[in-house]
Amino acid sequence: MTIEQGAPETHPLDSIFYPKSVAVLGVTPTPDTVPNDIFRNILTSGYTGVLYPVAPFKRSIYAVKAYRYVLDIPDEVDQAVIVYPGNVCHKAVEQCGEKGVKSIIMISAGFREVGPEGVKREAKVKELCDQYGIKLIGPNCLGVINTDPTSMLNASFARQMPDQGRIAFLSQSGALCTAVLDYALEKGIGFSKFVSFGNKAGVTDIDLMRYLHKDPQTDVILVYLEELRDGRGLVEAAREITRGPGAKPILLIKSGRTSQGADAAASHTGSLAGEDVICDAVLKEAGIIRVDTIDELFNSAIMMTYQPPPKGRKVAIVTNAGGPGVMATDAAVNMGLEIPRFGEETTKKLKSALPAAANIKNPVDVIGDARADRYSAAIEAVLDDENVDQALVILTPQSMTDIEAIADCVVEGHKKTEKPLACSFMGGRDVQAGIDILQAARIPHYILPEWACKALLDSSSFNEWTNAPEPPLEPLPTDAGTVRAIINSAPKGYMSEDQCLAVLDAYGFPVPNHKLCKTAAEAADFASKLNGPAVLRIVSPDIVHKFDVKGVALNIDGPDAMTKAWDDMMTHIAGVMPNATIIGAIVRPMIPQGIEVILGAKRDNVFGPTIMFGLGGLFVEIFKDVTFALAPVTAQRAASMVRGVKAYEILAGARGAAAADVAGIEECIRRLGQLVADHPRIIELDINPLLVGPADVGNTVADIRIRLS
Repeated sequence: MTIEQGAPETHPLDSIFYPKSVAVLGVTPTPDTVPNDIFRNILTSGYTGVLYPVAPFKRSIYAVKAYRYVLDIPDEVDQAVIVYPGNVCHKAVEQCGEKGVKSIIMISAGFREVGPEGVKREAKVKELCDQYGIKLIGPNCLGVINTDPTSMLNASFARQMPDQGRIAFLSQSGALCTAVLDYALEKGIGFSKFVSFGNKAGVTDIDLMRYLHKDPQTDVILVYLEELRDGRGLVEAAREITRGPGAKPILLIKSGRTSQGADAAASHTGSLAGEDVICDAVLKEAGIIRVDTIDELFNSAIMMTYQPPPKGRKVAIVTNAGGPGVMATDAAVNMGLEIPRFGEETTKKLKSALPAAANIKNPVDVIGDARADRYSAAIEAVLDDENVDQALVILTPQSMTDIEAIADCVVEGHKKTEKPLACSFMGGRDVQAGIDILQAARIPHYILPEWACKALLDSSSFNEWTNAPEPPLEPLPTDAGTVRAIINSAPKGYMSEDQCLAVLDAYGFPVPNHKLCKTAAEAADFASKLNGPAVLRIVSPDIVHKFDVKGVALNIDGPDAMTKAWDDMMTHIAGVMPNATIIGAIVRPMIPQGIEVILGAKRDNVFGPTIMFGLGGLFVEIFKDVTFALAPVTAQRAASMVRGVKAYEILAGARGAAAADVAGIEECIRRLGQLVADHPRIIELDINPLLVGPADVGNTVADIRIRLS
């Protein structure tokens, strides 16, 4: 889009990044103030449109004619940057609406972040923007920067305009933005778009990500978030952005924690499913690469921006120091990269080019006295190897090391290949000249080899994700109508066990033969029809943890034993919980021993229904060996959940034991995903344990708890 030519907008958010005219509302002539800095930044950064200062009672700002109100400007205004105090911003927005302004960047603070009064002010601003169809960035933000030469918009109070680049950065924190801009300037990293979206009362992070997906100036999207409001929306957008033609990587830092409600601790799933744990799993499901630090964010970003995608995870390492080479190898393997063996031809090349003391296996050690010729031969040989997908070159500065010449040979070697290459020239001042050569040639450089390995891994992971087909969601046959009727008739809180079992039965879970009995005689009669020992389980809306009140009796053999067990249980419970309402007791056969696993579900405030799987029974809270996924769940995702726990080796048949019914577990996970997705009143569910037997025996639900909203 070229502003001078007046090209039509192709996207609703173009008015934010490519306005033909900008008015800054609330400008003052006082230097080193936010209103003044913003106006000066737009004026001096090469903006290609028309700029108007709105400064009541001022004739001009920096020799530019000033206006009292935006309505006084005689020409059209595409964008308004508002820096008035928060309590009068709504008046400015109303005038912008009357003027026909298309977008507003509201720098002003004093809104939702300050409490109830601020919430009301923000709601009023949003209402007016919606009424007039204005796209709003903010409030409480640093602003917007677009380095595209056709716009060159710096509508922010950042200290200076960043260099042009192919990386877009979105941040909820304005203060972080200033630090990131300074960091990037030192590292020589440029940006395509740079947005501080603040309270996101109007345009959201998801809206901006979708825009950047189509932005021809952007190759990689970086995001910093302090809160997630629409987790499902983020997942949907990310899957569109990170898969298929035109896919772009999203690298995200998510800070903060969400406190869990006290009642969540009554459930294993509720206590384990903290927002951050779910967030990790869900972001991975969406194809988003979550990182923890600014260094890690940009380490991976420059790899994906400057280098071609790798065809696989096989990395060749070339070094002049054995120790760093071994450390890099350990880091690569531990992260999930592969250190392949070289082909016969590569081995011959290395043997002829390197001294006898050199290590010609991977990692290749060209020895500490290596000059550029050895590095050149080794780099060319390993990059030509069919078993190598990408390479890492490590250098430590020795007295005879010609750092600049080696950097030049790295650049020349990289020109001859389409494989990605990363470097780690270890040190500081001594290697800086070589680093400058590498960075000028867009070869990513990392202070530590481990950082390079992580960037190579993230690039590999994204390439695998974006080229993988979207797994289909194939619903299983269920009786949703029966479950709907049961749930609709049930009150808020925990369902009775007979209701829970009926729900699972209708959705095809392996539920044992059972009966809700109201008397000892009824229980004894049903027990007499079972083939083997029976179990008696109390049913009461007031008793959640049955074992704590001796509300479970095991291995009851025959009608007489059942009658005694019934009488003993009811007498004991009457003594310890005299006010408990007793509905009856469930009688069912003893379930054969098996591996205990847990299947859980939780309706998360951000992500909606989520599913948990892990080692069950008493150990779930101790080991926390669990995996999570969004519901409903594809067959592929269910399989990865089961294989993602450390206890999978037990299920697969450790030390000669028979393999468990893993396929049955995966089917239960899929059925659970359908159940909680179909019925929004289910807010927590635990099947703990699901007793898992060998494949020829199958699995059985041993205990179930469902809580309704």
